[in-house]
Amino acid sequence: MYLTKEVKKDIFKKYGGNENNTGATEAQIALFTHRINHLTGHLKNNQKDFNTERSLVRLVGKRRSLLDYLKKKDIAKYRELIKDLNIRK
Repeated sequence: MYLTKEVKKDIFKKYGGNENNTGATEAQIALFTHRINHLTGHLKNNQKDFNTERSLVRLVGKRRSLLDYLKKKDIAKYRELIKDLNIRK
């Protein structure tokens, strides 16, 4: 399993402030980025897995909408987050 409880707690602790703050926008974006990276690696080995490809596209769309929200809300946090997670605009 690629996403264990410990990995989730670390992500939420680093980006959400503490491990119980799972609703923070930054924490959700970081979790989506982790999942997107995993699915991208999976699709490199399994090009014909169209269900995973569709899930990946939907996940990227969700992350994009959260990034747009964060950009409107706080541009400094947005810039810091995309630099830290190595997301290109």
